[in-house]
Amino acid sequence: MNSRNLFALFFSIVVLIQTGCNTGNKSEGEESENGVLQADTILQVPEEKRVLTEDDIVLQKDLQYDQYTLDDVYPYQDTVRRFQWEKIKQEIARLENAVADGGNWGVLNNYKNRNGEAPTIEDFVRNDYRLVSDQHGVERYQSVPLYSAKGDSTLVRYGRDGWLVKINGSDTTDFLSVTGVSMEGTYLLPRKYIISWGDSTRFHKVVAVDVTNQHVATLEKKGDAWHILSMNPATSGVHKPPHAHETPVGIFAIQEKKEKMYYLKDGTSEIAGYAPYASRFTNGAYIHGVPVQYPRKSIIEYSPSLGTTPRSHMCVRNASSHAKFVYEWATIKQSVVIVID
Repeated sequence: MNSRNLFALFFSIVVLIQTGCNTGNKSEGEESENGVLQADTILQVPEEKRVLTEDDIVLQKDLQYDQYTLDDVYPYQDTVRRFQWEKIKQEIARLENAVADGGNWGVLNNYKNRNGEAPTIEDFVRNDYRLVSDQHGVERYQSVPLYSAKGDSTLVRYGRDGWLVKINGSDTTDFLSVTGVSMEGTYLLPRKYIISWGDSTRFHKVVAVDVTNQHVATLEKKGDAWHILSMNPATSGVHKPPHAHETPVGIFAIQEKKEKMYYLKDGTSEIAGYAPYASRFTNGAYIHGVPVQYPRKSIIEYSPSLGTTPRSHMCVRNASSHAKFVYEWATIKQSVVIVID
């Protein structure tokens, strides 16, 4: 085809499209007199949403808190410890995909059973603490009952206080349908067990806790990258019945903050002391500074036990100045705690 004929063909196509766009009296899919479909019937194929993986998450060091800073790989006793950035990026990618999906966010909530004790699940087990727990290891105490999405009143499992979900809606006034972000699956749960954060929530701040290597990092999304703001030693919870619990692995929302979190002497109602700059993320688990035991009252900045072995009661101990940094930086509705092993 010569250039003149090619131009004529192109001109005819342009005229046809312009004519088609102005035919307001034809129904969708209707043909013109010459049998050619109008331009306004051309189907727009939606672009498939790209699911992010850890390879898409860009990390950049930008230390804003520079005390007690650890290297990416560092010696510990007769071995080495390391920041597991790939695992952290996997969880951040999971979170970013959930944010990109949109929808109404919710946080499972039953701190100290304030919203009522969850019913006993069938086939429950009693764990090392002699507490009722489901087959996933989630204890009944301080948890949320998650029922079958089929609406047949079957209690499927327990949900941890602080887990993130998407609220799908409700067919009744008493129950909501939710899909897990912190866990898999869709369930029904009573409305009283959830805090709704709406559809504008965006998570830009992450506190990453590694219970295997006993350290903590803070990250904030700025532009297209996640900036690493701190890398510090920490001490997580220890599995030691009947009182001390390990820090659970998963993604949790920071729900509340206390400048002083008072704690009790084991097995009593007596206040034993306080932990400074505490940010609560699940049950009674806080990110906080070095505990202050009465009669002492002044803040303790650092403990040589930080970064060694688990020894707290589910909480994550930090240097007190780092706990203060987290306390002032981590805003509710923007911040999550990611616990990896």
